[in-house]
Amino acid sequence: MGSCQQHNHNDTNCVRVHGPIIVGAGPSGLATSACLTQQGVPSLILEKTDCVASLWQNRTYDRLKLHLPKHLCELPLLGFPRDFPKYPTKLQFVSYLESYASHFLIQPRFNQAVRRAEYDRGFGFWRVQTQDSEYVSRWLIVATGENAEPVIPDIPGINIFDGSVLHTSSYESGFEFRNQRVLVVGCGNSGMEVSLDLCRYNAIPHMVVRNTVHVLPREMFGFSTFGIAMTLLKWFPLKLVDKFLLLVSNSILGNTDRIGLKRPKTGPIELKNITGKSPVLDVGALSLIKSGKIKVMEGVKEITRNGAKFVDGQEKEIDSIILATGYKSNVPTWLKGCESFNKNGMPKTPFPNGWKADEGLYTVGFTGRGLLGTASDAVKIAEDIAQQWRTISNSSCNSYVIQLKE
Repeated sequence: MGSCQQHNHNDTNCVRVHGPIIVGAGPSGLATSACLTQQGVPSLILEKTDCVASLWQNRTYDRLKLHLPKHLCELPLLGFPRDFPKYPTKLQFVSYLESYASHFLIQPRFNQAVRRAEYDRGFGFWRVQTQDSEYVSRWLIVATGENAEPVIPDIPGINIFDGSVLHTSSYESGFEFRNQRVLVVGCGNSGMEVSLDLCRYNAIPHMVVRNTVHVLPREMFGFSTFGIAMTLLKWFPLKLVDKFLLLVSNSILGNTDRIGLKRPKTGPIELKNITGKSPVLDVGALSLIKSGKIKVMEGVKEITRNGAKFVDGQEKEIDSIILATGYKSNVPTWLKGCESFNKNGMPKTPFPNGWKADEGLYTVGFTGRGLLGTASDAVKIAEDIAQQWRTISNSSCNSYVIQLKE
């Protein structure tokens, strides 16, 4: 494999990793490590924080629940406890992930923020540098996912606003915003749920809807809407399934265009496949929009010291601003000399083949298909690396036997 010391800084420890290096101890990293363990392949997870699933533990609001039923969100080889509800809470999901890591004896190296990872073509392995060590391996698995860093939009005037401004990654509950007028920028699942939560503390959310959005009921006929869609796609064309979902959604929720939530012309599943933009699964916000407790606003033109001006000419006084503007990949900040990712930090090869790149590089959790996509990627990656692992091991054994005979 070559010597660590040849490319090593004097103040940096060098660690040779016999199995793959996995960057990120979220669901993606844990699932891949568990699948590798089942295949008899060791691995090392590098995690920049001090815990597993840091996004879930430190950057999600208190009332968050899984949007999909638990059977669609479990990781490979170990399901949720039977006594968990259909839609587990944030704390239950975190406990599941911690139990998962314990069950498979996964022990990430915490507080190891990857500053740079680059393939050494001269020696044929990956060099992964953290603040105090350099790790080298034949394989690198990128498991930081699509939601590594908050997206902070540049809204004119926001720097002069006198009230508080925070991203949903820092939002815990509506308690600190009770009785306030709150501007919620974004109308995805987070924007809808935060607005709903604010209403429970007598706040008045003004939710900004900048673009078209599909809102679907979380369940249809007592079953998960997403689950129904997956089942139908096995038998019917995508466009027909989309038409069915919209027909049922309109009968349950009504025409959302009338309350300022205009639907895209492209169907919800087709749009998800093309852009990665998920439809909103309603958990109660829509009824509060209809009753006027959640105010739907058009795009923000500019922020003032005590409020906001909107593109339709309205002006509102606002006490606080919450940015429900989503997350992005952070891969371009640390993965260098690699052409497998685009400028947005997403694999260039589309689903379902984006999990494998060149030179021992793999990606997990970038499918745009949630935990189901993560589980699928993890299984494929483990099987692929295990095959190489066995070939290398057999080659080493044969070499050793030849030496003995000589």
